[in-house]
Amino acid sequence: MTTTLETLTLDDRITGSLIGAAVGDALGGPVEGYSPEQIVERHGGRVHGIVGPWHGDEWRTARPIAPYHKGDGHITDDTLMTHALVRAYATVRDHLDAYAVADQLVPDLISTPRWIPELEAEALPLHRVFLAEKWMVTRLHYGHNDPREAGVGNIVNCGAAMYMAPVGLVNAAHPTAAYAEAVDIAGAHQSSYGREAAGVFAAAVAAAALPEATPTTVIDAALSLAKDGTQAAIESVAEVAAQHSDFESALAPLRAAVAPFDTVGPDYRSPSLAARRPSRLHSIEELPIALGMLMVGGGDYRRTVLGAVNYGRDCDSIASMAGAIAGALHGESAVPSDWAKTVAEASRIDLHAPARELAAVAREIFTRDRERRRAHESAFARLTDLP
Repeated sequence: MTTTLETLTLDDRITGSLIGAAVGDALGGPVEGYSPEQIVERHGGRVHGIVGPWHGDEWRTARPIAPYHKGDGHITDDTLMTHALVRAYATVRDHLDAYAVADQLVPDLISTPRWIPELEAEALPLHRVFLAEKWMVTRLHYGHNDPREAGVGNIVNCGAAMYMAPVGLVNAAHPTAAYAEAVDIAGAHQSSYGREAAGVFAAAVAAAALPEATPTTVIDAALSLAKDGTQAAIESVAEVAAQHSDFESALAPLRAAVAPFDTVGPDYRSPSLAARRPSRLHSIEELPIALGMLMVGGGDYRRTVLGAVNYGRDCDSIASMAGAIAGALHGESAVPSDWAKTVAEASRIDLHAPARELAAVAREIFTRDRERRRAHESAFARLTDLP
């Protein structure tokens, strides 16, 4: 019997979202940084599943990817950071904030060796994450900055947004709460529209977990909370996405729609002088495109993620975000099981374990929230004439 949206459990949505994010990340990794045209030339057509490294067996030395083995089902830093955030929730077992990044996430990155698929070795996660994530270690561990302000000065990119799905899942069905919590957490990592994107992405995941959610309701929830250039970029992309039902025809129009808000410029590997600087007028590219592909794909996991992958540019993050939202909409069964199996085996990772842990934590947090809410209601009633 087919599971309907209305009967999906919290556990199923969390599992679908986290596995969906990891699989999208692994599919997008080997073509990250390239254009749709380059992807077609390299692979003889569009990518329709898991593919090998761009440079084949020379991945260890080929620039600009070396020394990372991107492809063959390997997760990237997006999933490494997502699972690190799940571990922070598992330790705190309550809502997180910027101080939790300093007290839990940063020590996890610098103290515990883990299997890093792209390095094909056990190493500290710090040795794999990008410079924008190393910034947190510098600012919080060595610089002892206020966690709420540590993100100021970092490059403004999708670094904070890419791993915020757990925040949306802990606040499942409550986009406003997810937005607020993610903005707080991301203050330790990013500023400006990078921090804003983290909040909006978490809200989109939370909105996707609502019982009757659709791509349209997810985008509406995102727009109701988004500010400045992020809101404008999502509006622009969503308007164009509504005109397409196939990612092939949508690739160029979606890029044109987001281009005025994207600071990186037309050549992803040669960013413009204004790239990744704070601004109220701009947006990261990844989140609006992920939402656009969700609409183009009608929320279907496979169509949504393949659209994100074949878009190119920062497509591992785009596909990871899109996969997290589509997975929350439709649950684990929406994610092709052969893809998930290959990613789990190739990356030597249990994709179900983080989902089980986060589902348990989400229930504990909800119970605490309900107790806190009832205590507040009781106290407020004593202060007023309200029943």
